[in-house]
Amino acid sequence: MNPAENYILDQPEPFRGILLHLQSVIERTVPDVDLKFKYKIPFYYINGSPFCYLNQSKNYIDLGFWKAAHLTVHREHMITEGRKVMKSLRYTSLESINDSVLTEVLKEAYAVRNAKFYK
Repeated sequence: MNPAENYILDQPEPFRGILLHLQSVIERTVPDVDLKFKYKIPFYYINGSPFCYLNQSKNYIDLGFWKAAHLTVHREHMITEGRKVMKSLRYTSLESINDSVLTEVLKEAYAVRNAKFYK
């Protein structure tokens, strides 16, 4: 098992369940993603470039997007506080995950994966 998977499995509930669900949706939705352990958190890469990350922090899980400056769908669900460029979807429970929103954001993030970091 790689360190990213260990990170996910070592989290207490409800965070482990949230992370496992997000992992499943990401890997079903986004082609050719590679789960790595970077910056002490699980990070998905596509063709060697960062795509998104999973981070358990305080009482929530952040699904952060690397090319977030280019994301336009479901901006009302994105967390940007205290950040200049990064945006994330934030979850405090498994029930708070809207798979439709999640899938649409992942598809748009995949579509802009080759864009520059900043607009």
